[in-house]
Amino acid sequence: MAEQQAVQRRRGRGGRERVLAAATALFEVQGINTTSMEQVAAAAPVSKRTLYAHFPTKDDLVVSYLRDLVESGRTLEGVLERADLPPEERVLALFEAPDDVDPIRGCPFIDAAAEFPDPTSPVHEFAAEQKRRLLAHLTDLTSALGAANPRSLAEQLAVLVDGAASRSMVLNDANCAQHAKAAARALLAAATPDHREPG
Repeated sequence: MAEQQAVQRRRGRGGRERVLAAATALFEVQGINTTSMEQVAAAAPVSKRTLYAHFPTKDDLVVSYLRDLVESGRTLEGVLERADLPPEERVLALFEAPDDVDPIRGCPFIDAAAEFPDPTSPVHEFAAEQKRRLLAHLTDLTSALGAANPRSLAEQLAVLVDGAASRSMVLNDANCAQHAKAAARALLAAATPDHREPG
């Protein structure tokens, strides 16, 4: 009996993982709102019953997709937690566009918030929380760099990050990130005049 239950649990996890993988692929190619739950179930493949057992609503699925991106480190913000890099390098790494992505995808949180514009929706709230989390990380790093007003500098850097992601996606041009990186360097230099990168 215990062995049968273990098998069922493994199958359940496998079904959930297949649903998330299918949803991720479909969301990134055709967007969230244009992807139906039926399409996700067919791509997984799982029955609709299994799909709705794991994700009772579309909101549940989208929030789980976004949370999976965060927890797996597949977002740019993950670099801010890298203890092997000094603070300034972590900040500047936010502007490193991947070389092997065509077309360039924008920030998944901005994309999700745009597709769920109601600020009280679970998806929009989760996306907003990730933007607040980004700001908190940047504030910690700019404080470590000795900025006189770390919160203000962090806000400016966050605007550059989001602007670069959106512009890169719209124009499908990775050079947008490099322009933003140059602006970020200038902001850091102006706000932390006593900071020197280690040689």
